[in-house]
Amino acid sequence: MRVLILGGTTEASALVKGLDPRIDATLSLAGRTSAPKREPVPTRIGGFGGPEGLAAWIAENRIEAVIDATHPFAARIGRNAALACERTGVALLAIRRPAWERIHGDRWTEVETMAEAALAIGEMPRRVFLTIGRLEVGAFATAPQHDYVVRAIEPIGDALPVPRLTEIAARGPFDEAAEAAFLAERQIEVLVTKNSGGPATYGKIAAARALDVPVVIVRPPDKPDVDSVPDAEGALAWLRERLEA
Repeated sequence: MRVLILGGTTEASALVKGLDPRIDATLSLAGRTSAPKREPVPTRIGGFGGPEGLAAWIAENRIEAVIDATHPFAARIGRNAALACERTGVALLAIRRPAWERIHGDRWTEVETMAEAALAIGEMPRRVFLTIGRLEVGAFATAPQHDYVVRAIEPIGDALPVPRLTEIAARGPFDEAAEAAFLAERQIEVLVTKNSGGPATYGKIAAARALDVPVVIVRPPDKPDVDSVPDAEGALAWLRERLEA
């Protein structure tokens, strides 16, 4: 079976490692990092050119199934995959992590966009930890009074032109103990993050709760209504069923 996996997540990595030898898989990455993690399947980098380009690639490469294992906030590729698979008649499965839910002790302010997150920090200058990736940090230029600590895999360059900015280059995951030590060492007063769901990056949420640090959290975007499973194990089971059908 020829399968296209739209990846870039821990779920995609777990999926390709568990594939049945009868599956001929290609992993596609958006190319947002210059040195992506190596995976044990052929990998392509870059976009397809919208749903039309993706549909053409699927047809040209005789793909029989597509698995959308992209980041919960990668809304555009999710829509493109749904449209392309509908046009080509190819089966599509999405891995959709359950979003994190607020529990006792969490001090969350939930917002819809990064622009709202910048406003939600407040007017008073604070020490703010941004864990949102590098592509959306520019939204916080509207609140230059804060002292920002940004952690990302790639340098952010001049994307956040504010007077006080500390960059931390690091690739997760980070557990609760490491995140708690980081928050305390950096004297973080507000954590800004995305509700990405899943266990891999939950450590910062648990650490903020333990240290009574407020969290501004961006809700995940709406995704197309397609068949879905919560994890890589579910996707592997789906593939096995198709192989045995």
